Parts: sequence; C-alpha cells; structure tokens
Amino acid sequence: MTEEAPILVERDGSVAIWTIDRAERMNALSRATVRQFGELARAAATDDSIRAIVITGAGERAFCAGADLKERKGMDEEDVRDFLALYRAAFDAIDRCPKPVICAINGFAFGGGVEVALACDLRVASSTAKIGLTEVSLAIIPGAGGTQRVTRLVGPAIAKELILFSKRLSADEALELGLVNEVAEDAKSRAIEMAKHFETAAPIAVSAALDAIDAACDLSLDAGLLHERRCYERTLSSTDRLEALAAFREKRPPVYKGE
Repeated sequence: MTEEAPILVERDGSVAIWTIDRAERMNALSRATVRQFGELARAAATDDSIRAIVITGAGERAFCAGADLKERKGMDEEDVRDFLALYRAAFDAIDRCPKPVICAINGFAFGGGVEVALACDLRVASSTAKIGLTEVSLAIIPGAGGTQRVTRLVGPAIAKELILFSKRLSADEALELGLVNEVAEDAKSRAIEMAKHFETAAPIAVSAALDAIDAACDLSLDAGLLHERRCYERTLSSTDRLEALAAFREKRPPVYKGE
C-alpha cells in the first residue's frame, strides 16, 4: 500500500479483490482511497476478464471506519464539498458497475464505510461486525449516497431510525433488517465463494439482470417493465443464449463467453 494506491488489488481467476489497505487507520477513507475506488470501478466496467468483484478491508478489526477524520480535520467547507463530490462519483461508479460487486464486511463499518457497502450489490458480514451510519452523531449526515441507498434497502422508517439515532447494529441485527445478505465467520472467504459463481455464469445476462433490478427502485411499474424488456433484448441477441440451449440439449455444462 502507498498513499497514492491505498487499495490492494488482487485477482482470483476472474474475480477481482479490492482490499482497503490502511489497517493502521482502521481502513478509513482518505481522498486517495476514494479516488482509487472510482478508477477501479470505471476500469472494471469495461474489463471482460473480470466477472465479479469483492471489496473488503485489511485486517480483522475493521472493514472501514468511515472518513479519515485526521485528513478531514484540515479541510475547509469548500474542500469538504469537493471531497463529497469525489465520494459520490466513486460510489456511483461502484453502484453502476455492470459486474456483481460483493462487500465483505470483515469487522466494524461506520459512516462512509457503510456507504461503500451500500453501493455494492451484495453484502456479507463477519459474525463480529458492527455496522452503523453514525454521521448525525458528528453533526453531519450521510453524504455519499447513504440516505438514499439505505432507504431503498430497508424502507424509510428503518432508515430514519438507523440514521437519526446513529444506531450501531450487530451482524445478526443487520441481517434481520436486510442490510446484509449473509453473516459468516469469514466474510471475505464467503464473499469470494459467492463471486466465484459468476465465473461460469452468463455475463450479459448477469449485467442485464442487475440493470433491470436497479431500475426498479427508480421507475414506475410500467416504465420498469419497459426497461426490463430492453434488458431482455440484450440477452436475446447473445450467442450465450444459444449456448445455453445447446448445452441443455446436449446435457453438458454451458460455456459462456459474454458474447
């Protein structure tokens, strides 16, 4: 890890693994960290060799403690506004990535750390994780998409309770609310196991399904059904669809190429 590249980038086959490598700072989000997240997500979107992505944090204590308050301490109001714009652009790039992104919350996640996780498609928490959008207790609010994404995930009443009271949830409590998909002893290993599923899945279908599901949060039912039809069209003209039919007919596993 360097200050210019604070995210460790690894590959396990076609699974990209991005680890916030600032354990000495509880994996807090520096400007360089947020910038690199955006760069990685935008590059992965067009990299056919990547089928899925896992995001986690170094060490076992923290996934991400949120903003690096030591760095934030020296910022004036305009600096903070610029930093928030960087946050939003980076997390939007993660959110809109056409590859499945799975977050392994391997310890506590607060503030901006939760906002990273919310930008992912799926979340696995370690059994010892603590999760909280704690910004109001610091006289601010979640400003990198947290208020919007958590509300879409758990509904407005629960979102208000979590944010207004700066609640810190256990992994099991987060699972009960639907904030995470699974709880596992080893969140990173489980997230990689889930990501490996997409090595043999049909990339065009996976991307189209993500697009259609995400649009459901923003569109009316009629508009959403029209968007779903457009997404289906992308799969209809793919050779992967023909491969699926041939494999079924020939009683063999399909080999999807993303074409």
